[in-house]
Amino acid sequence: MSLAAATREAVRERPFLYDALRAGVVNYTAAARTLDVDGEAEAIATALRRFAEELPDDPVHDADARVSMRSGLGRADAAEPADEWVLAVGDARFAADAGSLTGIVAAGDLGPAALGDVLGRLRTADVPVEAAGVTEASLVVVVARRDGPDALRVVERAVGN
Repeated sequence: MSLAAATREAVRERPFLYDALRAGVVNYTAAARTLDVDGEAEAIATALRRFAEELPDDPVHDADARVSMRSGLGRADAAEPADEWVLAVGDARFAADAGSLTGIVAAGDLGPAALGDVLGRLRTADVPVEAAGVTEASLVVVVARRDGPDALRVVERAVGN
C-alpha cells in the first residue's frame, strides 16, 4: 500500500481528523505524528495536505429543516399502535405521552450526515442522548426532559432554518 493510501486509510479511521481536514484547521505535521503510518512525518504531512485538497468543502447537509420539541416521550411496547411512535430503533420504541423524556424532531432534507453532525454537537454541549434515528426526511433525538431546551437549541443551530 502506498504512503498516500495508508494515510487516507488512517484518516478515515479518525472521523474528527477527516472533518478537521475538510474544515482546513489541521496542523499537518502534528497530525502526521499521531497517525500510525510507516514513513517520515513530513511525507505523511504532505499526503495529508494532498488529501485535504481533494475533500469536498460543501456542507454535510442543507440547513433548512423545521425543528420542534415533543415532551412526554417514553418507552413504548410493541402493542401500542405504530402511529403513536415518535422513534423506533430495533426493539426500542418511544411514544408520546408515555414518559418523561423529550424528543427533538427535525423535518426536512436530512440524512445520516445530519445526524452525525447533531450527535457531535450534542456531545460537545454535554447533552446526553437516550436514542436517535434519521431518514432522508426526518431526524429524532431523545433526551432527558431537563436537557430538552438545550438539545432544541443545538439541533436548531445544526439543521434549522
